[in-house]
Amino acid sequence: MQPRHTQAPSVRASRLALTLIAAASVAPAAWATNGYFPHGFGLKAKGMGGASIALAQDGFAGVNNPAAAMFAGSRLEIGGEIFRPYRDAQFVGQTPVVESGRTAFLIPELGYSAKLSERMAVGLTVYGNGGMNTSYAPFPNGVNLLGGQGKLGVDLMQLIVAPTVAWQVADGHALGVSPLLVWQRFEAYGLQAFGMMSSDPANLTNRGKDNSTGIGVRVGYFGKLGDRVTVGASYSPKIRMSRFDKYRGLFAGSGDFDIPANYGVGVALQATPTLTLALDATRIRYGGVPSIANPSLQQVMAGQPLGGAQGPGFGWRDISVVKLGVQWQMNERWTLRAGYNEGQNPIRPDDAMFNILAPGVIRKHVTFGATYAPDARTEWTFALWHGKRENVVGPSVDFSSMQMNPTGTRIGMHQNGFGVQFSRKF
Repeated sequence: MQPRHTQAPSVRASRLALTLIAAASVAPAAWATNGYFPHGFGLKAKGMGGASIALAQDGFAGVNNPAAAMFAGSRLEIGGEIFRPYRDAQFVGQTPVVESGRTAFLIPELGYSAKLSERMAVGLTVYGNGGMNTSYAPFPNGVNLLGGQGKLGVDLMQLIVAPTVAWQVADGHALGVSPLLVWQRFEAYGLQAFGMMSSDPANLTNRGKDNSTGIGVRVGYFGKLGDRVTVGASYSPKIRMSRFDKYRGLFAGSGDFDIPANYGVGVALQATPTLTLALDATRIRYGGVPSIANPSLQQVMAGQPLGGAQGPGFGWRDISVVKLGVQWQMNERWTLRAGYNEGQNPIRPDDAMFNILAPGVIRKHVTFGATYAPDARTEWTFALWHGKRENVVGPSVDFSSMQMNPTGTRIGMHQNGFGVQFSRKF
């Protein structure tokens, strides 16, 4: 009888990684929690309110803290989540409430890490951002909520592949770096009424999907302060992306849409042998990207055209987010988690009208999670979360007469999510 040939774990992991990257490249993105960033990355973090910077318990170091790969061990995480955002908008006293038709999305995820020696580890994380993803049906006469024809909406997806290297520079202390290979896709439709305000009306709306690429970096530090306390820090500067040429009449800077700088610090406490507390404080600098941050109605009233260097954006501001998580190892097979995530709303009332397209207004999340370990090498992780409904009310403008109604626009959103993740240690 011939012996059975089996693939090495690293070969199997590589093939699975390629499969997940391919799946992620065609999956729609619909996150809209801390602005358009997810409240956390990896299902263990998502079950703990997103807290992750000072924890090393999965293969998502490339997005949470590259230095954590040094202490995560050799492991592979493959999972997916069902994300259900509910968005709606109306012009108060003028139109009925219109709900976005996209309310269910399947989102894959991948994390991998391998310890090469006592001083070095490597990893790979595949993750995404998104959230400017809406689709509002037109009224019976074919006109949509913003005065254009047919369906109204946008679809933004950002896919990031993050290879990671971490070094233990002293016992219990590591530095890490993750180059970020970024691809993003965008589409807008139903914005014909904005043609008179665009620097390039032919490249404003209904141009199909357009792609953009860029390269960035994330760096991190992870440290063990004794047996009970770990700390971490992570930073990614703004990623400059190539232009969306098909939408250079929409985004400020002739189609520029960069990824904002983001950073955070975290601390984790092993309060008892079975109880861990974790706290992260993070900052997302939406204000550094003109196409996201430029005021909307203010720039319109000042005569600045869409697509121009000072053209209207979405008016998003920088936000701070606090993530608090607790983890209890109930027994050798089950670990339970809970968390709370609270951030600022990036959207000011004055910019509510333009943000009908991207109502990322949620500030508070409650999360729960669990891991079941049937044996020493296998884990199944589950997480669920709820984003509390928020509304923003602000002015609207009749562009034909340039008359303003100070309380004319209302946008709102809440959301739910559930995910399952398989992990294998090797």
